[in-house]
Amino acid sequence: MFDFLDSGQYDVLGAFWVTVQLTLYSAAGSLIWGTVLAGMRVSPVPLMRGFGTAYVNVVRNTPLTLLVIACSLGLSETLGITLGGGTFKETGFRLAVLGLTAYTGTFVCEALRSGINTVPVGQAEAARALGLSFFQVLTLIVLPQAFRAVIAPLTNVLIALTKNTTVAATIGVAEAALLMKEMIENEADALFAVFGVFALGFVLLTLPTGLLLGWVAKRVAVKR
Repeated sequence: MFDFLDSGQYDVLGAFWVTVQLTLYSAAGSLIWGTVLAGMRVSPVPLMRGFGTAYVNVVRNTPLTLLVIACSLGLSETLGITLGGGTFKETGFRLAVLGLTAYTGTFVCEALRSGINTVPVGQAEAARALGLSFFQVLTLIVLPQAFRAVIAPLTNVLIALTKNTTVAATIGVAEAALLMKEMIENEADALFAVFGVFALGFVLLTLPTGLLLGWVAKRVAVKR
């Protein structure tokens, strides 16, 4: 039933390695971009608050597939932006990371904003009374506590991101979903076995992440 794994025709581990790389790069970008957006959402500057609110509401409600295709067709094909050049595969990988980051950053932003709301207002008021600027209050006092409060929601965002990397197959990135599609077409008689292999692969990627970060969330939770 699993003879196709020994044929040497399919690089299953290589495809999952691309999925892992997509997840890691997109997670790092989403964490940075989501933190910037959260800062904008709570900023005292109306223009920044307006931009952050509009971006989150528009992008979060836009299908991820549309965003990734827009990055490929709009940026690469139309505007000629290749994000550093390289081969077609390398450019597609970077554009997929960009699309995933732009989309997932909105969910990171909202998770962080909920964490910011858990920090007592008196702490920010006391910091401002000591002469700290908005940026200092946000980065030194509010965000460290907010991150500790939202590790569990961020874990869910990371798991969702891992599954969302399958969308990169729409622009030809050779990750797990693209290989699964090829194997289903070539190994129709082993359909359930192919599906089982890839389902097990994604479980092995997401389950340890959820358990580890769930344990971390309990260890670092702020006791109020």
